[in-house]
Amino acid sequence: MSILRTISLGAGVQSTRLVLGAAHGEYGHIDCAIFSDTGWEPRAVYQHLEWLRSPGVLPFPVHVVSAGDIRADALARSNTTGGRFAAIPWFMISPRGKKGMGRRQCTKEYKLRPVQRKVVELLGGKRPKGGAEVLIGISTDEAWRKKPSRVQYIVNGHPLIDAGTSRRDCFDDLEAMGYPVVRPEDATADRPQWPPKSSCVGCPFHDNDQWRALTRDEFADAVEVDKAIRIQPGFRGQQFMHRSLKPLDQVDLSTPEERGQLNLFLNECEGMCGV
Repeated sequence: MSILRTISLGAGVQSTRLVLGAAHGEYGHIDCAIFSDTGWEPRAVYQHLEWLRSPGVLPFPVHVVSAGDIRADALARSNTTGGRFAAIPWFMISPRGKKGMGRRQCTKEYKLRPVQRKVVELLGGKRPKGGAEVLIGISTDEAWRKKPSRVQYIVNGHPLIDAGTSRRDCFDDLEAMGYPVVRPEDATADRPQWPPKSSCVGCPFHDNDQWRALTRDEFADAVEVDKAIRIQPGFRGQQFMHRSLKPLDQVDLSTPEERGQLNLFLNECEGMCGV
């Protein structure tokens, strides 16, 4: 049996580099790409995904899969397994002032598992060892995110790391291919970054640049959810979406340059999110 070869598509910078590179003949034969929709992606990501799926852009199909609406589940204080805790790791503070972060299950539940289920479907319902190779868009500057597959029927591939490609190189490569690249440092409200950043609207791993990049409606939506998660049954402390442990609409989101500070924030992410 031939190996199924697919690309995990987050519709962000690195995975866009993968699928468009594949469209230009890199990486050998690709059967498809798989986008796992959390239901709470920024508008720019959905628009970009629609473009990628439009006729003539890619020579292979893009399958869209989902484990549900992560926003609705967060408001319902639930997760995809029916458990009574949110899969998103909110920032927390106890009545005594102890700070922490919740249990992170969102990547596994809303990104990894839907892709795995689709791979099994494409393999005809079987799970042969090494039956599929999933290419993941992790670049050299995020090499710590590289992890082996959690299931025996999938082998993870990391072609950007293998080629020594950084996130900045992805923009250079896409520009060399003839695509209308807009780098982060050149982005404006009227001319947003392209390819866009990919992560949920209310992801607690956002840095302030990402919070500022949300549309007015998206930010208002995040503020609404942030207020709703503040007090949770069974937890005597409070939960927050922003790492400052302040209500999102009260956080100073001005740039470090505007405040006369250096930007020392490490933008955290892991697994398949935001690639």
